[in-house]
Amino acid sequence: MANHTGVDGVVTIGGNTIAELKTFSIEESANTIEDSNLNSTASSFKAGKTSWTASIECHWDETDTTGQGAMTAGAEVTVIFLPEGNTSGDTKYTGTAIITGVSKAIAEEAIISQSFSLQGTGTLTAGTVV
Repeated sequence: MANHTGVDGVVTIGGNTIAELKTFSIEESANTIEDSNLNSTASSFKAGKTSWTASIECHWDETDTTGQGAMTAGAEVTVIFLPEGNTSGDTKYTGTAIITGVSKAIAEEAIISQSFSLQGTGTLTAGTVV
């Protein structure tokens, strides 16, 4: 059984690696369409459209102009999620997304963090690093 730790994870925006990455998550979902009729004794469904969202959290780095700085609210970006790292054969997920939220968290005795919410537009494609 293969498993991995998050230590190798990478996210790129427009081909640029996001600096100070802490966490990221991806959620894929599918709508359902009920196709039951009056004579049905139980509800039945068909698969509908799929969609995906993602979130990214980093230590805030104002010098990362091509990574964190490229993710402004409303921006449409090409994103690649690399949970295993960026070595040939590693799994990757590629898609286009709109940045729907950007937030910073500032607390005493803590590193300032910056979080991003993304709404996928189109499909999220699974593949491998070449």
